[in-house]
Amino acid sequence: MALCLGQVFSKDKTFRPRKRFEPGTQRFELYKKAQASLKSGLDLRKVVQLPEGENLNDWIAVHVVDFFNRINLIYGTVSEYCTERTCPIMSGGLRYEYRWQDGDDYKKPTKLPALKYMNLLMDWIESLINNEDIFPTRVGVPFPKNFQQVCKKILSRLFRVFVHVYIHHFDSICSMGAEAHINTCYKHYYYFITEFNLIDHSELEPLREMTEKICN
Repeated sequence: MALCLGQVFSKDKTFRPRKRFEPGTQRFELYKKAQASLKSGLDLRKVVQLPEGENLNDWIAVHVVDFFNRINLIYGTVSEYCTERTCPIMSGGLRYEYRWQDGDDYKKPTKLPALKYMNLLMDWIESLINNEDIFPTRVGVPFPKNFQQVCKKILSRLFRVFVHVYIHHFDSICSMGAEAHINTCYKHYYYFITEFNLIDHSELEPLREMTEKICN
């Protein structure tokens, strides 16, 4: 029997603690606006569009943090099935393999089990989101010139989580009755990155058929 979504996506299954916006800040208000639009039943293609008069970088920042939270939660629901035995390589089927490189501990692209890769990925994203020089939270502090490039890198790596979950753990997702929820999360993510050209379309190839099925 499928579990209810409240059981499937419970807070204790979040792979990393949720990142929150400070109440009273412009970004918190943008986040509330985005969430209200999501819950209103509007077309997701319209939901992701930049609200009139709002700053694009603020809109991107809000969504990067939100997708980080949501994708963390999704991976957290299947992480118990994603072990070094079941997923010895971070991959998306036989055709796609993702290697980790961060310029520090892993200076060259390195094969890793999916779980290890996910841990490193979430640590890396978390460090960027918490970096005031990249994601400034103080009023009047500008975004760095490379902000959108950093976000493109984050979003492209988060896409790999979708690839791995859809290709290697979709049976688990379906058995929990969570397919529709994750499809909606993916559609939201997909419409956002394509609205603002935040990922090269060639990187989306691993989920092309699935994307055509649920997003068109």
